[in-house]
Amino acid sequence: MIADALPTQSAHTPALLCIAGPTASGKSAIARAIAQKWPCEIINVDSATIYRGMDIGTAKPSREERATIDHHLLDILDPLESYSAAAFRRDALCCVKAIRARGRLPVLVGGTMLYFKALRDGLNDLPTADLEIRKELELRAAAVGWPAMHEALRLIDPATAARLSPNDSQRIQRALEIWHISGKTMSALLNAPEQTDKPLATVTLSLEPTERSHLHQRIAVRFDQMLEEGLVQEVKALRERGDLHTDLPSIRCVGYRQFWSMLAGEVTPVQAREQAIAATRQLAKRQLTWLRSLPDRLSVEADAHDATDKTLAIVGRLIDDRTIVD
Repeated sequence: MIADALPTQSAHTPALLCIAGPTASGKSAIARAIAQKWPCEIINVDSATIYRGMDIGTAKPSREERATIDHHLLDILDPLESYSAAAFRRDALCCVKAIRARGRLPVLVGGTMLYFKALRDGLNDLPTADLEIRKELELRAAAVGWPAMHEALRLIDPATAARLSPNDSQRIQRALEIWHISGKTMSALLNAPEQTDKPLATVTLSLEPTERSHLHQRIAVRFDQMLEEGLVQEVKALRERGDLHTDLPSIRCVGYRQFWSMLAGEVTPVQAREQAIAATRQLAKRQLTWLRSLPDRLSVEADAHDATDKTLAIVGRLIDDRTIVD
């Protein structure tokens, strides 16, 4: 039941309300609480929930939740497809426009910080380095070699690949990194006359646990719940398709890649679980590091007993002073 309506529209351009936090910090519960108090729709800021057939391991909202609260950018791609920060920005802004036209509040919720960055900062002609993407590229190169990475670049950006040696690891990595961040090739960006994607006003509510041990415990508990709900069977179904592989962003998602290796006989079930939990903790650490680098974030203690009440009070003030509404 929606308790409060939004203020009437004006010529004011509102900021985007972003609910961000590390994995297992309670973002979904906070978003549900907001939706119960104000007429809003949720835009998912997540590089894993975009994929169909990947429900358990990505902790997607349940069917009941999706029936009562409108969610956007879920199940929009097949796991064989790739998605970029630029594509997310484009799709998210289309959702924002439509939601506001319905007189409702768009709430962007998730933990993919690269997507939040694309909204907040815009996409520069040549985006700055992203350490997480670079690490992923290095891991892939260690498995297949830089000549194979050069071939992958040739399929994406033949103009750039043509001027690089197949063993020029640094420049190949940079060109692939740019494509993963922006969805645009290095050659296209270098030839573009000017930046077209501009920074946007955002308000980031950052859910930050005060005790890392509490977050680690929640991560382990949630992962074991995923196993009980059938995560291994979900990964098995993806493997049995026959057209998916570990070079795809979808299969590299935490949990999926570890149990993919288990099903391939490379690790035991116990090892796969331990590796997945460890990888999730590392992901949470990177997410927190990014959030704490934002000087203007509004921090909420995620493990406090009154975290929901504090968050609702902040959102209420942002609505009253028209920061996030027309």
